[in-house]
Amino acid sequence: MRIVLQRVTEASVEIDKRTKGRIGLGLLVLAGFCPEDTEEDLKWMAGKVAQLRVFGDAEGKMNLSVQDVQGELLVISQFTLFASTKKGNRPSYTNAAPPSLAIPLYERFVALLEQALGKPVQTGEFGADMKVSLLNDGPVTVVIDSRNKE
Repeated sequence: MRIVLQRVTEASVEIDKRTKGRIGLGLLVLAGFCPEDTEEDLKWMAGKVAQLRVFGDAEGKMNLSVQDVQGELLVISQFTLFASTKKGNRPSYTNAAPPSLAIPLYERFVALLEQALGKPVQTGEFGADMKVSLLNDGPVTVVIDSRNKE
């Protein structure tokens, strides 16, 4: 599992000119899944997202998590995070989980995040053509991979 996490002051996702999800202060999470992902990967990543200290404290140091600031989450599925550009100029997406595997992983990940935060998480729609808007705060952008825990 791989995510790109962005600290935002606001973010939204639109599908067919209709707003599907919208948040204020919080995290926009782009999430990609591979066929090898397990429940443990999902739990580890949900815990990491909920507890990652990327929000400023009273002194401006990044010492607070999305939980600490009572922020919101917008989670968007993004199979392109597993693009391979090794050969040629057209990315290959064979490393991404097919929808039959990725949809349940995505839904479980969202459920785990809701458990961790104790409130609903905003989402896009798996497989839809989405228009994502955000106001990146900082900017703060972090890439996390459950196979490469750095």
